Order: sequence, then structure tokens, then C-alpha cells
Amino acid sequence: MRITGAVLREMGRERPYAGSRPLAIEELELDEPGPGEVLIRLTAAGVCHSDLSVVDGNRPRPLPMLLGHEGAGIVETLGPGVDDLSVGQSVVTVFLPRCGECANCRTDGKLPCTPGSATNAAGTLPFDGHEVRLHDASGTEVLHHLGASVFATHAVVNRASLVPIGADVPAPIAAVLGCAVLTGGGAVLNAGAPRAQDEVMIVGLGGVGMAALLTALSIETAGVIGVDANPDKLERARELGATEVFTPDQLGDRKAAVVVECAGHPRAFETAFTATAVGGTTVTVGLPAPDAVSRITPVTLTAEARTVIGSYLGSAVSSRDIPVYAQLWREGKLPVEELISDTIGLHEINAAFDALAEGTVVRQIIDFRR
Repeated sequence: MRITGAVLREMGRERPYAGSRPLAIEELELDEPGPGEVLIRLTAAGVCHSDLSVVDGNRPRPLPMLLGHEGAGIVETLGPGVDDLSVGQSVVTVFLPRCGECANCRTDGKLPCTPGSATNAAGTLPFDGHEVRLHDASGTEVLHHLGASVFATHAVVNRASLVPIGADVPAPIAAVLGCAVLTGGGAVLNAGAPRAQDEVMIVGLGGVGMAALLTALSIETAGVIGVDANPDKLERARELGATEVFTPDQLGDRKAAVVVECAGHPRAFETAFTATAVGGTTVTVGLPAPDAVSRITPVTLTAEARTVIGSYLGSAVSSRDIPVYAQLWREGKLPVEELISDTIGLHEINAAFDALAEGTVVRQIIDFRR
């Protein structure tokens, strides 16, 4: 079938992207779903830093590639062997599929699936077949981004890349649950695991950081502290319920038992580490450039009995965790809609990456009705 999608053919173009236009809106051919695969019609997709890191070249991927991984859609066609979904069902895409059989999948979310990670790196669909279902007008394969490629009107994905969700959850909310909330919320609940007497500090208040902040606010803790260099984001965090907010320079000796770093920058990790209390836990979920280096004092780990934890995709099991966040949203405890800065059309994608790179937005949502 013919679809429309945003294709990246060259990484590292200069900003502003609205001028250099690294993403081209193209007509593509999408194959029918194979065994274990599903065709979905996209209803919403979030513009995330993980996509930006491919556009700017910080996280190289094979090209050409149809970007996007944070999406929500409607099931249109079930491939052979898929019998636990139905046509017309609402689903969320997840960018780290799990085979459920490898050693990493038996770590309760701590480690990413081995074959799922391999196909993500290759730009193919999981798992063993390394299939590509996208082609451009010349017949050239267009690779899949993290098994999803949701910057498009339709996508074929493996069943493992989908989580069913109630039709009562609006598409923009559903999309954000699949990445920003799963990652930021999981970094708090699964990796940080704060106790009621603990304060939680979030360093970096982008989409994932704000999701972490909202999740921390949804549970019982001694307080939630927001840290960011952008005063507007600090004001927003205060409006959402943060008990205190600081720029990194204002932190001084302020510390917390659980500190979650969501900025993906080596200086942010240093800030988070320094701000972790004796006996506390530093959780890092940001994705800095592969050659980025941070400086810490290792003796502090021993002398203060501290822990540093890396959390990829919120140490999540998507099929388990997304329904939990959806229910928190239904109960009014997790106001995910507060993360959405703007709604755009697919044709505005390059300008959207400018806004993301400038740090002026939290989450921009592509509405495929526009």
C-alpha cells in the first residue's frame, strides 16, 4: 500500500532544520504484514530526543530510514499468527520489543532484549527475519527506526512492538505513554524505587524529565525537586506540583535520596551525582553522545554507600507497565496531557526538531488528521 512518511537520508545537516530539511516527506510503498506482524494506522506520534539524536548524528543509524518511535494507532490488518489483537483496536508502539526468551528478557526489565536490540540497530523488524517492509519510489529499501517508524500514516510492526490500550485513552496521551512516560516514569518507579520518606530530584525537565516528575508526584514521597537550566521549565515544574525548583547553579548543597538524570548530557549526570544524598541512588536515563565523558569522585560511592543505576526505557516491561500508567491517568494521578507543548502536522516535522533542539518544548505531538 502507498503511505506518506518522513524519511531521513543524511544525518548531521546544519540547523535550523526548517531550512536544511533533513527529513523529506515522501510517498512510500509499505508491504503487507508478514507472520507475527501487524499493520496499524497512526493516529498520533511524539517528537522525541531519541529521534533528534539520529537527525543530528549523535546516534548514527543506517540510512535511508523512516524515523519516529513514540506512537499510537489503530490496528488495520493482522499478519499470520497474530491472534491476540483485533482489527479496530487501539495500540501503543514501543521501541524496545521483547522476545521473552533471551537471558536479558528474564531480568524483569533491567536489560534490553538481545535480538530486539540487534534488529533496532540494523533498522529491520524483529526478530529473526530482519525484514524490511518499506520501499521508496525507486524500489530502494527504507529502514525502520527502532522497529516502529511512526512518522508516517501507516506502519507495519512486530506484534511485540505493540501494547493494547483502552479506546478511552486519547491518541496523544497513548503515544506519550509509550516512550516519555515509560522511560521517565520507569526510571522513578522501577530503578529509583523511592520510599515514602525519600525526596526525589529530577535533573533535566524535557519530555522524559517532566514525565519522571509527574510520576514522582503521583506516588507518596517526601517531596519532588525539579532541576533545569531553563527558567520556564522550572516554572512549569512548580505549576505541576514540584515542591522546590533550582537551576544547576542554584543547587548548592541541596541533595535528595533519589536523583534521576534525564538530560542526556555529561554535566547533567555530574550534577545529579553530586546532588545525591548519603546512601542514596542516582538513576541515569539520558542518552548523551557516545564519546561524552563525566567526572565523578568514585570514593563517594564507597564512603557514602551510594548507588548509580542506568535505566534504559525505564527498566520497563512495556506490556506490564503501560497499563499501570494508563490507569494512573484515568484516576487523575498522572496528568500526561501536561507534557504536550504543541500539536503539529507531519509536514511541520523539521521545524519541530528545531524547537526540540532549542529546548523550548516538552513534547510535540503529530496529529495525523492535520
